[in-house]
Amino acid sequence: MDELKKKRRFSIAQSYFSFVGRRKVSDKLLYNVVLLAVAFSILGAIFTANTLFTQTLPTKGGSIVEGIVGTPRFVNPVLAINRADHDMVALIYSGLLKQGEQGNLVPELAESVALSEDGKTYTVKLRSDAQFHNGLQVKARDVVFTIGLIQNPELKSPLRGAWDGVVVEEVSDTELTITLAEAHAPFSENLLVGILPRELWDELPIEQIPFSQNNTEPVGSGPYVVEKVLRNKSGLIEGYTLRAFENAKNTPNITTLTFAFYQNEDDVLAALANKEITSTPSLSAQNLSQVDKATYNIISTPLPRTFGIYFNQNKSVALRDKSARHALSFAIDREALVNSVLFGYGKETYSPVPPGFLTDAVANTQEEPVDRLEKAQSILRDGGWQKNEAGTWEKEIDKNKVTLSVALATANTPLFDTTATAVSEVWKSIGVDVQVSQFEQTDLVQSVIRPRDFDALLYGADIGRQVDLYPFWHSSQKNDPGLNIPQYTNIEVDSLLAKLRVSEKQEEKQEMVTLVERILADDVPTIFLFVPTFNYVLDAQVQGVTFAKLSRQSERFANVSKWHIKSTKVWPIFQK
Repeated sequence: MDELKKKRRFSIAQSYFSFVGRRKVSDKLLYNVVLLAVAFSILGAIFTANTLFTQTLPTKGGSIVEGIVGTPRFVNPVLAINRADHDMVALIYSGLLKQGEQGNLVPELAESVALSEDGKTYTVKLRSDAQFHNGLQVKARDVVFTIGLIQNPELKSPLRGAWDGVVVEEVSDTELTITLAEAHAPFSENLLVGILPRELWDELPIEQIPFSQNNTEPVGSGPYVVEKVLRNKSGLIEGYTLRAFENAKNTPNITTLTFAFYQNEDDVLAALANKEITSTPSLSAQNLSQVDKATYNIISTPLPRTFGIYFNQNKSVALRDKSARHALSFAIDREALVNSVLFGYGKETYSPVPPGFLTDAVANTQEEPVDRLEKAQSILRDGGWQKNEAGTWEKEIDKNKVTLSVALATANTPLFDTTATAVSEVWKSIGVDVQVSQFEQTDLVQSVIRPRDFDALLYGADIGRQVDLYPFWHSSQKNDPGLNIPQYTNIEVDSLLAKLRVSEKQEEKQEMVTLVERILADDVPTIFLFVPTFNYVLDAQVQGVTFAKLSRQSERFANVSKWHIKSTKVWPIFQK
């Protein structure tokens, strides 16, 4: 049959060329031109169809070499402290939940997580196919053991506070319960913690765990497994080579990740320029300008950290005046501040909630006046303030003449220094007396923040991905160790924050946060300034990299399994 078809096709072609061969020379040329046109049309149609209807799919292969400032000490989710620790933990370990592509929490080691009606008990069912890198099945006892280590006061885990009073009980090999003393919606974030294999750790005395070799040669259940620990001649760790874990829930596309550890940013920049590394999360906003944009992409996303100026109205009579606070806020050009202080790598804000984390409420934007400084002075005049002969503002408050002066305290770091300088210059330009005092971080916390000993404080607050505003704005938290630094008190805000903390409904949470934002925008207990971004430098060949609602830089790896360097085009009908 095939032979017959071949003969028939040959006969048709032979007949065509025989027919053309008998034509005049001019006709032959015409027929051949038509034949070529038809052939090119067919090829063009095939090419167009291939372009329009095929899909580009990632394929396995490729490698990334990443440079990081710092060296990991505890590649252990229970003890991880520095950024290098957390980066390695994110790749080698996995938790009951993980961060999804939209920033929401989705099951990882868990098959399902159910919350009781009273919001206090989580019932967790584990995936029966979940395995550690050594081939052992992940069981409920591994989870119970890991949380037990966190809760052990002798180990001093940095996560201990988040698990205080929580009871974790094994129901079966694949089921456990986690019970809270009180309902607390943001608690689900704690289920991201990586799980340790009990068999490798449970025979170690608690005092030996921080010194175990398992901290630097870890075994987890994450998307990558340790293939090689790179050490120098002194035995100190210089890097790690990780390979894709074939038994992971989603086996990564990129085969190998290599990490090199550096002492400082200058070393990272040099390695980047020399093509020794292909990615880094360790460059400051200032140094990003030196990155070759033709070779590398810079992926930026807001972090849940809001920088602002907190007012202590209990100490400063002038700042107790609402018109003064509004004027000081209006005078500041947030966009200009982001450009000058963060070199454009940040987002201006008028809200305690970073943009994109929960709601884009009215308080996140503010209509800018044509002349910001004149508007600020107009607010002061309307509020009863008058300029004296020295050019500073005065007002009679409680039968005493008060001068509008601000003693601004902040940390002694480049970011806070440049921000404080920029803000003070603006305030001075409208006639406000400003004095800036800078402290080392420990002194700032112990001598200024904890005793609330300041007029105004330039500082940053990390509210977390779940937007838990309660610790920062509820009146019960206004004294140390609470985080309500301006000692703000508002009955309506207290009620909203209490409800917000136990709400599981996204729409309801957005409505309540919007109301809180509006009240704070009217009261101005704090001038919200900007939100920094996390900036990741990555070889432009790496595709499929998306970030949403990161709470720390290590979460850039939450969906690393979908990253890819290689790809192929496939017709839909041939996809599995």
